[in-house]
Amino acid sequence: MRGNLSRQTAEKLYRMIVAEGWLEPGDKLPNEMELSKELGVSRATLREAIQALTMQGVLEVHRGRGTFVSRQVGEVEDFGFGTLDGVRGKLRDLFELRAMFEPRVAALACARASGEEMMEILELGRQTEACIREGRDRTQADRDFHAAIVRATHNEFMMRLLPIIGQAVETAIVSGEHAEKLAQDTLRDHALLMEFFEKRDPAGAEHAMAIHMLHAMEEMGLEK
Repeated sequence: MRGNLSRQTAEKLYRMIVAEGWLEPGDKLPNEMELSKELGVSRATLREAIQALTMQGVLEVHRGRGTFVSRQVGEVEDFGFGTLDGVRGKLRDLFELRAMFEPRVAALACARASGEEMMEILELGRQTEACIREGRDRTQADRDFHAAIVRATHNEFMMRLLPIIGQAVETAIVSGEHAEKLAQDTLRDHALLMEFFEKRDPAGAEHAMAIHMLHAMEEMGLEK
C-alpha cells in the first residue's frame, strides 16, 4: 500500500539526513522529480513522505523556495519506531501521554473549532468509520481524524504533539494483536465522540476521548 511505502520513504530520507549526513541543517532538498527518481518512488509517495517529515520537524517547506532540512533536525526524536522491538513499552508510554492530554484537547477543539473545522472533523470521523466497516486500512484516516481535532484547538504547542499522536495511532494499528477488537472499539468510541462534537458539548467530548484512550490501552494490554 502507498501508505506503507510513503512511511518507508520517510524513514529512508530521515536516515539519509540524520544518520548518514546526506544533507546539512538548512540545506535545500533536490527538486521533486530528481529526488523521487533517486529514491525509486512516485512523486505522490515522495510528497507524503515529505509531509510526514515536515510534521515531525525534520523538514521545512518554504513556499516559492523549496523544502529545506530543519536547522533543529538534530533535536528531533524519531521515537524508536524504525523497528517494532520494544514496541509495547513505547506504546504504553505514548498512550499514557495521550490519555493525559487528548481528552482535554477534545474539549478545547469542541469549543473552539470553526464551522469549517467541525465539518472536517466529522467528515474524517466518517471516513475512518467507512474504512473499518469496509475492512480497509484506516491508518491514515484515523491519524487525520485525531490531527484535525488537535488543529481545532488553535494551540501552537498542541500542534507539536501531532507526530506523537500519529506514531501512536499507526503503531497500534499495525502491531496490535487484537486488531479486529481494537477496530470495533474505535468504531464505537469515535461514534460517541462525534456525537458530542456535533452537539458542541466540550465536557462530553472530553469524557468520550478519555473512554477511547482507556479502551485502547485495555485492549492492547497497556494499562498499569
